[in-house]
Amino acid sequence: MQKFIAEESFWSLFPGASIGIVVARNMKKTEDVPEEDINAIAQILNDANSAADQHLTSNTISQNEVVAVWRAAYQKFKTKKGARCSIENLLKRVLKGNPVGHITPSVDIYNAISLKYALPVGGEDIDAFVGDVRLGLTDGGLAFRPLGEDEDDPTLPGEICYHDDEGAICRCLNWRDGVRTALSDDSQNAFLVIECVDENRVDDLRAAVDEFAQLMERYLGATIEAKEIITRENPEMVIVA
Repeated sequence: MQKFIAEESFWSLFPGASIGIVVARNMKKTEDVPEEDINAIAQILNDANSAADQHLTSNTISQNEVVAVWRAAYQKFKTKKGARCSIENLLKRVLKGNPVGHITPSVDIYNAISLKYALPVGGEDIDAFVGDVRLGLTDGGLAFRPLGEDEDDPTLPGEICYHDDEGAICRCLNWRDGVRTALSDDSQNAFLVIECVDENRVDDLRAAVDEFAQLMERYLGATIEAKEIITRENPEMVIVA
């Protein structure tokens, strides 16, 4: 059995947080997604870029509430210099008139959900996990190679990250994915995450999780094996039985 566990060290900093998890299995590989569905996903992403405007009430990115709440969250633990929440990076592109473009069908879907709901969204390849996946403060030194980099960049003491028995999976909550567990064109089994640290937006989180699962099922043929909202009262779930 393989689990996802949000540890007490995470809840001690974010007692009112909620983490939405979707376990999607048997996704189509990128090469197997029909052209009409790739086009449909691209349109969903385009629509989400437009919808993101509703979350941007200020031309100063940090003054938008959906970003400010994450700026405050990132002050509570050790981060790499310049580390920012993933949704801030996406919304900054929209604000600058540089909409988020196509990458792969699976990544396009989670970017669309992230933009539409202004919540951080990520995905990892379940088959690359070693042991349980945990979210919490680390002592530092966990092995990690960032996507797009040629050198390792281990975690810092007091940093919050997702990690397994092999090392870090995603650093500084949702800031940076690693090469080892990143979704690829050939990934078939995905661990999908949506994070919310604003207690007033739990309904948005639930809607995002539901739509995320529906899109993965509809366009990538995924079987949704599990769908869960992780809270302090419900801090773990089974990923692989």
